[in-house]
Amino acid sequence: MSAVPVMAPGYTQAMTGSPAALVRRAASGDQPAWDLLVERYQSMVWSIVRSFRLGAHDASDVVQTVWLRLVENLQRLREPEAVGTWLATTARNECLAQYRRRGRQAVPVDMAAHEVADARTAAPGDAVMVRERDAALWAALDHISERCRQLLRVLSAEPPPSYQEVSAVLEMPVGSIGPTRARCLDKLRQVISTGQRPNDLLGSL
Repeated sequence: MSAVPVMAPGYTQAMTGSPAALVRRAASGDQPAWDLLVERYQSMVWSIVRSFRLGAHDASDVVQTVWLRLVENLQRLREPEAVGTWLATTARNECLAQYRRRGRQAVPVDMAAHEVADARTAAPGDAVMVRERDAALWAALDHISERCRQLLRVLSAEPPPSYQEVSAVLEMPVGSIGPTRARCLDKLRQVISTGQRPNDLLGSL
């Protein structure tokens, strides 16, 4: 297999093809199939890792380890069609393991504002507006619950993860993800639109 990715990816387009078929092909040594698996899920893996309090070096180590674990287990996956959920669970577990190795408490957090500011496609005259918008967004995120921040961060991956994958990461029932996301977005809109920081927005869901 080719070297696994260690740099944060940008937005990617959803790849076509059955996950189970890609897993079986990759397990048989099909390099293009492996490349498609990485391209399809690398944004999700990075979004999960970034939702934990990890430095850049530790985050890269965790992402590298997640892909190595998949290489090691390609032929042993019991449900190859659920490879996305397997990756999501592995990413979460590796983040927690990294905390244990470092002797630190694992506290999920949102990523820093500079990690989401992406003005590469904006016209030069729009750059300031983009930066101001992103600054306002991430300032508002500081004033909603930690659970909301992590959920919105994980859901921001491109292509979007399935609810089964989100459930594996956040240990939330699948049926509660949509309603919780809606409530989190409502709180975020309230903070942004009013410019207020009411205490009730700080409570956990």
